[in-house]
Amino acid sequence: MVVTLHRKPRLCWEAKPGVSPSRWKRKTGEPPLINGWIPYLGMALLFRKDAFKFLLDQQKKLGDIFTVHIAGRYITFIMDPFQYVYVIRNSKQLEFHEFADKMASKTFDYPALSKGKFPDLKENLHRIYQYLQGKPLDIISDHMMKNLQDIFEWKCSQATDWETEKMYKFCCSVMFEASFITLYGRVPAADGHKVISEIRDKFIKFDASFPYLAANIPIELLGATKKVRKELIHHFLLQNMTKWLGGSKVVQARQDIFEKYELLGDYDKAAHHFAFLWASVGNTIPATFWAMYYLLRHPKALAAVRDEIDHLLHSTGQKRGPTYNIHLTREQLDNLVYLESALNESLRMCSSSMNIRISQEDFVLKLEGNQEVGLRKGDWIALYPQILHMDPEVYEDPKEYKFDRYIENGKKKTTFYKAGRKLKYFLMPFGSGISMCPGRFLAMNEMKMFIFLLLARFDVELVENKAVRLDNSRMGLGILLPDVDIAFRYKLRSLRKRKALGLEVDIGCSDMPPRFVLPEL
Repeated sequence: MVVTLHRKPRLCWEAKPGVSPSRWKRKTGEPPLINGWIPYLGMALLFRKDAFKFLLDQQKKLGDIFTVHIAGRYITFIMDPFQYVYVIRNSKQLEFHEFADKMASKTFDYPALSKGKFPDLKENLHRIYQYLQGKPLDIISDHMMKNLQDIFEWKCSQATDWETEKMYKFCCSVMFEASFITLYGRVPAADGHKVISEIRDKFIKFDASFPYLAANIPIELLGATKKVRKELIHHFLLQNMTKWLGGSKVVQARQDIFEKYELLGDYDKAAHHFAFLWASVGNTIPATFWAMYYLLRHPKALAAVRDEIDHLLHSTGQKRGPTYNIHLTREQLDNLVYLESALNESLRMCSSSMNIRISQEDFVLKLEGNQEVGLRKGDWIALYPQILHMDPEVYEDPKEYKFDRYIENGKKKTTFYKAGRKLKYFLMPFGSGISMCPGRFLAMNEMKMFIFLLLARFDVELVENKAVRLDNSRMGLGILLPDVDIAFRYKLRSLRKRKALGLEVDIGCSDMPPRFVLPEL
């Protein structure tokens, strides 16, 4: 079957006078078209309301390939996960970086890298991601671990009895400060903690407007967002950053590259640093929340992960008291199979990224089963992995949280099937191919270390019995935020023990029954 895409116009401002893109008609041989009756917007409102439900409904009606008119764009969705590989491997014809550059430059207020004024800047910045892999990853992960421990130690000093906080606010506070110090260094002033807190508060305000900016809504229509963005960018001006102590090699390397481009102004360089901060924590913070939330909602999962943590501390001769520093190697983090499975399961349930590619030339995309899709230069093609993540053929009871879903015979499970066939792609919270997040390894390490230290140091439990749901306003943009925050409480884990059946029982501080754990040194 040959599916040919020929559409004109693609954007309303490209249209001929008096012609609206919503009046484009499907031609013979093209994918089924969902056009919508609202000029320019097309199906944008329904898509934004619940993209997952909308796409699933269209798939049931029209099959695995269809085109949707969304806000002036005609986007062809590939819904069959077995076809993903044919989109992902065509990185020459189906490009991502130019699209991402245009969106990021407008969102974070720096000049687009694709313009000829900055030759090789995009490539030079991409090469810097080597500092987030291999040995450099170990170094930055160690720094993150130390900074997390410092923050948790401060929390320990406050938690003489049960302390109650809102969970998302707690995760945001801890992860933002630890990430900021790890990447950019410590603010040496006496009120350094206050300075970072002020940056975090502004960041939260800006982040609330991010979906609208990504949707190309003019920032002038978003209240104080423009002012907040400018204030955030000013924090990253060179005269401010040079005062911070102990920054990371990846940030220093970015600074060194920016200095080579005379046409890149001080404000532009600062805007790039702010964009890098957002990329570092914008999705990691909500992902950390969901990992913590699901563990606390499921006592069996919490017990399994905590026992795995206690076993590692015991086997490496490390103590878990608040005054003891914990050191974890990358191998030790990788071997925490229950913790990693629990994280992957929460990522499966809360990620909602849309993998977009734009055709760089007229060509025919060949798919499995002798299918072909004719694409013209400028056409959009999209994968929506949340459909895969919630597919009952791939994941039994996909709406149910199963912390050990990614474990098989005590080892990591990496084989999943649909219709009896093994899937190459089964979990895609970090994108795919050329659009895969370059900081994904650091992000996973950060979340593992957060959960590790939280459960090693504290007893934690929910104090509100309410459902927290996904906020769909970020559909297609990464990790979804919770629709409400929820209260939890924490307290230093008890070191009191009593003997039972030759094992030690951790009495703990909570009202939960005692659990059998390995004896500590």
